[in-house]
Amino acid sequence: MKKGLTIIIILAVVVLGLFFWVKNSYNRLVAGDEQVSAAWAQVENVYQRRADLIPNLVATVKGYAEHESETLEAVVSARAKATQVTVDPDKLTEEEIARFQEAQGELGSALGRLMMITENYPDLKANRNFSDLQAQLEGTENRITVERQKYNDTARAYNVSVRSFPSNIIASIFNFETKGYFKAADGAGTAPVVEF
Repeated sequence: MKKGLTIIIILAVVVLGLFFWVKNSYNRLVAGDEQVSAAWAQVENVYQRRADLIPNLVATVKGYAEHESETLEAVVSARAKATQVTVDPDKLTEEEIARFQEAQGELGSALGRLMMITENYPDLKANRNFSDLQAQLEGTENRITVERQKYNDTARAYNVSVRSFPSNIIASIFNFETKGYFKAADGAGTAPVVEF
């Protein structure tokens, strides 16, 4: 009788221990997944801030550079395309992030062309509204870099949890998948050519 009770107690302790291990592993994975989603939301937030600044910037430049309409239209078009590309936080794969990054890269390129045009307009560069908008845009670009790095750090920590033993067992049972990273754009390793 004592032996049967001892076995039952041992089995109860093992089952209870197993339950708490699964619960803690699962909750840790859920917390990590939520952190990645929150980091992604912040990335989208700073990209949205940039998109929100662009109409004001374009309107300010338009007053000075009417004949540069092709460049202004390219910025507006790139902004529209960039704001249409969304990524589901549950599907943060390398491919989806690359697609998002490509659309944002096109917008960044169009903005770069716009800023180069403004060099031809000293009155525009002296305009307080333009200067303020340009400073806000530069600050936003820095924020984008910071938030992308935070996202990558959060995704890395989560991916380590998903892939590490023994939590990878729980991850596979409950379909937790690794998240993608932001990567440098193609050609980013090549220094730009500066011509005078």
